[in-house]
Amino acid sequence: MNDREIFEMYKEHVYYFCYYLLKNQADAEDVSQEVFIKVILADRTNVRNMKSWILRIAANECNRVMKRRQTGWMKEIRNYLLSRAQHSNQVEDQLEFRETKQALQGLYSQLPDKLRMVVILRYLNELTVPEISQVMNIPEGTVKSRLFKGLKLLNRMADSQLKEMITNESIYQKG
Repeated sequence: MNDREIFEMYKEHVYYFCYYLLKNQADAEDVSQEVFIKVILADRTNVRNMKSWILRIAANECNRVMKRRQTGWMKEIRNYLLSRAQHSNQVEDQLEFRETKQALQGLYSQLPDKLRMVVILRYLNELTVPEISQVMNIPEGTVKSRLFKGLKLLNRMADSQLKEMITNESIYQKG
């Protein structure tokens, strides 16, 4: 498989993986470019699973970017996404879909980095537990544990957000 075929086959997987981890389009594009530069320059003769190998490079690059970010900046983005989802008017189905998508992205961004990476690899990139284990270079049991904790935390956050939305809606109806 030549460089162009590899790029065409995996560009969307890498971009969306980076986007969901970094929550920033420009950063995701930059990291995606870095990933493919490394892929093109690397010796791929011993690579068995190309997708896992490329996503591992992407995970390492995303971790590098996330470590450089300041925590305050992450909190500002998270609060912005959550406030946008809560203050939008639900006029049409399309608007509801956007709000739901924003709320889900906001929930993803609230997960700790290790849990968020595993959940995104599993449910957005559709990797298996063994593939995630390869990408992150951790045991399969750790992957399963992080998946369980991540989903449990997402459920709690979604329940909390739903209760808050119901409370706000009932306040608006009384007034």
